Amino acid sequence: MSQTRQLSEADRTADPAQEAARRRTFAVISHPDAGKSTLTEALALHARVISEAGAVHGKAGRRGVVSDWLSMERTRGISITSAALQFEYHDHVINLLDTPGHADFSEDTYRVLSAVDCAVMLLDSAKGLEPQTVKLFDVCRHRGIPVITFVNKWDRPGREALELCDELRDRIGLRPMPLTWPVGIAGDFRGVLDRRDGEFVGFERTSGGATVAPEHHMSADEAAERVGDEWQRATEESELLTESGDDMDVAAFARAEASPVLFGSAVQNFGVRHLLDVLLEHAPAPSARPDEHGNPRRIDEPFSAFVFKVQTGMDPAHRDRVAFARVCSGEFERGLVATHAGTQRSFSTKYAQQMFGQQRDTVERAYPGDVIGLVNASALGVGDTLYTGKPAVRFPGMPQFTPEHFAVARTTDPGRSKQFRRGLEQLVQEGVIQLLHSETRGEGAPVLAAVGPMQFDVVTQRMESEFRSPLKLEQLPYTVVRRVGDPGQRAMLHTHSSEVLDRADGTTLAVFTDEISMRSLQRLKPELDLRHVVADTE
Repeated sequence: MSQTRQLSEADRTADPAQEAARRRTFAVISHPDAGKSTLTEALALHARVISEAGAVHGKAGRRGVVSDWLSMERTRGISITSAALQFEYHDHVINLLDTPGHADFSEDTYRVLSAVDCAVMLLDSAKGLEPQTVKLFDVCRHRGIPVITFVNKWDRPGREALELCDELRDRIGLRPMPLTWPVGIAGDFRGVLDRRDGEFVGFERTSGGATVAPEHHMSADEAAERVGDEWQRATEESELLTESGDDMDVAAFARAEASPVLFGSAVQNFGVRHLLDVLLEHAPAPSARPDEHGNPRRIDEPFSAFVFKVQTGMDPAHRDRVAFARVCSGEFERGLVATHAGTQRSFSTKYAQQMFGQQRDTVERAYPGDVIGLVNASALGVGDTLYTGKPAVRFPGMPQFTPEHFAVARTTDPGRSKQFRRGLEQLVQEGVIQLLHSETRGEGAPVLAAVGPMQFDVVTQRMESEFRSPLKLEQLPYTVVRRVGDPGQRAMLHTHSSEVLDRADGTTLAVFTDEISMRSLQRLKPELDLRHVVADTE
């Protein structure tokens, strides 16, 4: 691992509160194809922790981006699983969490958003706010997470900058506060007007966008002379923004009511430096985090952390299991013995690693805001809390989304039934899929439940490649899910268009082919106690 990414010597004896002030922990959220993984890598490039950007997916002969390590991500060109990257930039420690953009993996993204202090919302300059972006922003709003907006792909044809800002205000009620403003329409990108000092910042394109785009700065007078009409238009639009009250308001940003807006091109590696600087200047540092009772856990209290992600298969040579934990308070030191809040058993942290995508290095110490990887942590699951000292602390668990797609899973090789069960159990612990059991189908035919159908593709691919247990899936026709309030009514719910399934957490679910079937059964049997499956995601 590059020395740049390792924590400095000062970290070895630092005060947790002082170190927390140096941390910036954020996620990048967007609709698929907005350029999220490309931006993630451009940020790492600007921080000089990699020397050359990876390929935009699909270009032959170029490697994939560092945050996409799963084989399906490389072949399909989309992010399927979240990734953690940590590096230093201007004496700050950046914890960057890349997230899946596809709606089928919303559950993974939601878990990541529980572990960050800020989010970067990435917009495609031609498409603006897209459905998945709006959904993820709603989660940020619900959790009070401040959002920085980065308008990407300004080097390609797109919409008007003012129109995009109006869309933020009109569609999601977020007041835009542009800090940079594009000079040149989308597709004719000359550079940006830095509204904080009035300078023009231009850039030079590099071969394939593989390296940082060199910048050149000009005063307003120089820009007016050299850039001409495009500079004049940019300054007039900037003045209009000031008149409309859209200048930076730090307090409104902290309240998640307004968003700093920047323009750039991740594939050209321009505008990314501005984004990093804004993150350092305005994104909140880690602070007290509420426990499950709403009581704040101060960052200077003894060590505590919660697991927001579990992943296997990151190292194909060892097939180890990594639990990603966000440090919430105190100092983490490798080897410390913590208490598992759920079981009250001791947990040793001997194998702790600092993550940089698929790459990893042993981490000796970590502080609030940092994300650490606990290796071979079979006792840990998503939502678990670790802590030291007294009193005990437990952070809120992770809700499960309401599934919308169902399939029966069967092994194609009866001789590998143990691997079949073990593999599915592992994927359930990671949160890749939900596993349901049916009294009528039996243990050999569990029902897989998913938010989106692409989750089934991930399960099929990973069961074959990682667990050497190919399976076949039989899609089920169910589209409506309800929680059964009275498990004694199970027999009443078995019909030709409905079925009763049990989740591992003890929840009994009734699934129906459609709303009409459910309502028809309720009319025939009005005593049925059916309730909505509620998750705290909105």
